[in-house]
Amino acid sequence: MRRVYLDNNATTPLAAEVFEAMRPFYLEDYGNASSIHWYGQRAKAAMETAREQVARLINCRPSEVVFTSGGTEADNAALVGMEAARAESRHVVTTAIEHHAVLHTAKALEKRGVRVTYVRVGLSGVVDPADVERAVRPETVLISIMHANNELGTIQPLEEIGRVARDRDIYFHTDAVQSVGKIPVDVEKLGVDLLSLSAHKLYGPKGVGALFVRKGTILRPLLYGGHHERDRRPGTENVPGIVGLGKAAELAREHMAEDTTRMSALRDRLEQGILRSVPLVTVNGDPQRRLPNTTSLAFDYIEGEGFVIAMDLRGVACSTGAACSSGSLEPSHVLAAMGKTPEQARSSIRFSLGRFTTAEDIDQTLEIVPAVAEQLRAVSPHYRKAGARD
Repeated sequence: MRRVYLDNNATTPLAAEVFEAMRPFYLEDYGNASSIHWYGQRAKAAMETAREQVARLINCRPSEVVFTSGGTEADNAALVGMEAARAESRHVVTTAIEHHAVLHTAKALEKRGVRVTYVRVGLSGVVDPADVERAVRPETVLISIMHANNELGTIQPLEEIGRVARDRDIYFHTDAVQSVGKIPVDVEKLGVDLLSLSAHKLYGPKGVGALFVRKGTILRPLLYGGHHERDRRPGTENVPGIVGLGKAAELAREHMAEDTTRMSALRDRLEQGILRSVPLVTVNGDPQRRLPNTTSLAFDYIEGEGFVIAMDLRGVACSTGAACSSGSLEPSHVLAAMGKTPEQARSSIRFSLGRFTTAEDIDQTLEIVPAVAEQLRAVSPHYRKAGARD
């Protein structure tokens, strides 16, 4: 069976160039980057090259890049570290559609007595900067708004929100895990003080990421130990992973314009093909202000998990939303926050394309989707009842 992978927002395949860049640091240059001998200095030099590669991708100083184990740790470090550093300020503003790495951290902070305001969004899936400004209080320490939503692909107006934060002298964090490598991300233009990213979302290895920390930002570390990462993140560095992240960042800069044009065209071809061939399907979120690789579609009278399984049996990988929520009985918190009913949320499917997606992949998917939708609706009592009423 020829298989098609359309779940790139969950993770991306490792680029061959990234694998080759990492290989020597498993087999030959295996030194500890904190050691002063030749082996250690080889590892240290490679790590600093990677830091420069990441910095160039997001337009910051290399010294402002802190390597982490991934996006989740970076988000936790931003929220918990900021709250701990400014204990006199006990209020955080975020949104109801954040990744669970932010939402669950915010809930944990609430148990410590921190007040959190969760700004809601409308059917567009885009937060209104005016709502963020209204949520700000004198004791607000941090605003945390994701750059691009992992389920919908919707891009948030960070520049406008950044001005709100700057005018009120409030630190501003963004979870940019889904946007870095897909669209231009410039920390100066966005006005953020903290930014999270993850290697495995941009054709790098799993288990490594980074947190941009603007110079002068006071941030307490999550962990305590050695003096690694300028006392920001202790622990022996994952040198092969960091090298892979750096190479992935370099490739993202080289391929971004080409990838954006090609993925956007293929995404639109897939989306329009489904809308033409399958009745009772709608696009979730703003169809314009979104990542070039993502479409979220609601298939009325279809249960999303069943759709994903049926597609997989025919060789196509897609998802109902965030991979970290797979298996949950609860409908998507993102779609619920937009005002979707539980039935609409459970009927939604995410297709996310990648650098290696081909036109043949899209054609194969378009051949399969109508048959799967028809099959699942044929056994749906709600669909049969709706047909009887019509």
